[in-house]
Amino acid sequence: MKQSLQLRMGQQLSMTPQLQQAIKLLQLSTLDLQQEIQQALDSNMMLEVIEDEMSSLSEQNVVENTVDTTDRMSSEGSQTDMPDELPTDSSWEDVFDSVQMGPASAGDMPDFEVQRSKSISLQDHLLWQMEMIPFTDKDRAIVMAIIDAVNGDGYLSTPGDDIYQGLSEQMEDLEEDEFYAVLHRVQQFDPPGVAAEGLRDCLYIQLRQLPENTPLRTEAMELVKQHLDLLAAQDIAKLLKRLAISEHKLTATIALIRSLDPIPGRAIEERESEYVIPDLFVSKVNGKWRVELNPDIAPKLRVNPFYSNMIKRADNSKDNVSMKEHLQEARWFIKSLHSRNDTLLRVGRSIIERQTEFLEHGAIAMKPMVLRDIAEELELHESTISRVTSQKYMHLPNGVIEFKYFFSSHVSTEGGGECSATAIRAFIKELVSHENPVKPLSDSKMAELLKEKGINVARRTIAKYREAISIPPSSQRKRLL
Repeated sequence: MKQSLQLRMGQQLSMTPQLQQAIKLLQLSTLDLQQEIQQALDSNMMLEVIEDEMSSLSEQNVVENTVDTTDRMSSEGSQTDMPDELPTDSSWEDVFDSVQMGPASAGDMPDFEVQRSKSISLQDHLLWQMEMIPFTDKDRAIVMAIIDAVNGDGYLSTPGDDIYQGLSEQMEDLEEDEFYAVLHRVQQFDPPGVAAEGLRDCLYIQLRQLPENTPLRTEAMELVKQHLDLLAAQDIAKLLKRLAISEHKLTATIALIRSLDPIPGRAIEERESEYVIPDLFVSKVNGKWRVELNPDIAPKLRVNPFYSNMIKRADNSKDNVSMKEHLQEARWFIKSLHSRNDTLLRVGRSIIERQTEFLEHGAIAMKPMVLRDIAEELELHESTISRVTSQKYMHLPNGVIEFKYFFSSHVSTEGGGECSATAIRAFIKELVSHENPVKPLSDSKMAELLKEKGINVARRTIAKYREAISIPPSSQRKRLL
């Protein structure tokens, strides 16, 4: 046997606290972000707000101050190197207990000019994601049955086998493998760990969604799948023996598992309506639509030059080390804020570029668009786009609307094209507004009128869209008039 020494170079994604912070800031609403910034200012002396009287200073001066401090820190060997771009395209919102996700309303908000923030349930959030995926009618029925069985904590209140048995009585040709394939697809929805059958399943799903090169992911999956009872009993000795890893690795593995969310449903909880602060401003300048960040979203931050200059290179005293750590955290926080704003602006501009007809002509001109369209253009993951668009709002000339309003499924047209579900709902509203009060239009008649426009929509689809915008059936409209 010949022994040899090989040197290999490679890159590995490490889910550091700094990266977790970047992802957390990315998905926070404006109000939550302001609270997070205030908390950071209160806890880190190295962070300070750029006051109004200092705003006349160029941004370059602020950057130079940070860069100068960065150079001094790097010469000492800082604990964590900071990349130019933070890889916020990740599925790690489950590591933040305080994060509250809020999707767009399941209603279609035809009068977006007068929208207000609404309380959203976990089921609403899951149904919205279902609409963004091109399921077959059969798979859609399975998805809806699964979502109906999800309780407020995010777990299945009915075992998967029982759901399958109930569906198989309604669908004669439903295979068990087919059902579980759809269930596994739902388990990839946001929030991670949703639709699990128990704690073990919930944690395993979250670990499975992590990047394959996440440190200790494999060990954590094995521990959760086979030895969760030992972890609950804190039997470290048996865990070390069963997993055959060092105590240091076991500690890190347990830390990874504990960073997961055992109750994923609480991230999407019903809340009281709150004031909406637009994240982006959309305006028309010289015939072109411009998208800009709201400058009042958050205060501008910088590293406090007084405290940063007090740091001494060779001083390893407790106070000096603490100041170095605070400086590093401040730099990461500022970088994370910049990354959040950049990603938000990129997504907003991509949406507006695709939906200029809507801005010009209203909901009737809305184009079909799903999360994948934006994700592919920006080279981000679909789940990232979903998180970026949650609780984010644009200020348009006619009002404030949520990012998610721009996304809708599509319906095929006679010419082989596609029409968005939002546009169809707008057509229905227009038809009803001009109908004869004595003889209101039936769903079948509206389907015929849409077919004349080249849009093939079934009567039951018309009924579904009509109900979504709170328009009663023709018989009730006639009686009301």
